[in-house]
Amino acid sequence: MKQNNFGELIFNESDVCDLLMSGRAPDSIKGMLVDDSVNIERAINFVDRYPELIKYVDQPGVHISVFNKQQQENWHMPAEYKQLDIAAHVLGLCDNEAELQRCGQELLLYQERDLFNLLRYLKYLVDVMTENQVIWGVGRGSSVASYVLYKLKVHRIDSMFYNLDAGEFLR
Repeated sequence: MKQNNFGELIFNESDVCDLLMSGRAPDSIKGMLVDDSVNIERAINFVDRYPELIKYVDQPGVHISVFNKQQQENWHMPAEYKQLDIAAHVLGLCDNEAELQRCGQELLLYQERDLFNLLRYLKYLVDVMTENQVIWGVGRGSSVASYVLYKLKVHRIDSMFYNLDAGEFLR
């Protein structure tokens, strides 16, 4: 934050984000002088859309393992994705019996590891990136061994074609 020649405070993007994330009502920043490059309405709309983010700002006295567990249980995505039957969705993307078998086996592995929320979030992430025309890579590392991730379009490597073992990803 800096002062202009008239002694008025001018906030930058970081200042605005700090105010929003500290839990202050978005109305408290209306009327502030803000650097031209900041899109205040977009920032306010973000906080209105995801108010649950506010409660994750600095929790003194919380052990890191507890904080990490809290974060892993709360995925920041719209309700329609949180409630999505991800197994049915993935199986619905399959075109033949071999794909159904492979996805079914992998989905059991994901379920054993309590990773269905991860799959829901990845579906949300891919949808958002596609909607906003964001380009992402073909695939990296052991994740390309997962046919479920291929069907969700997280990567573009057909692990069945290359006979990759899903166990390579879900060890």
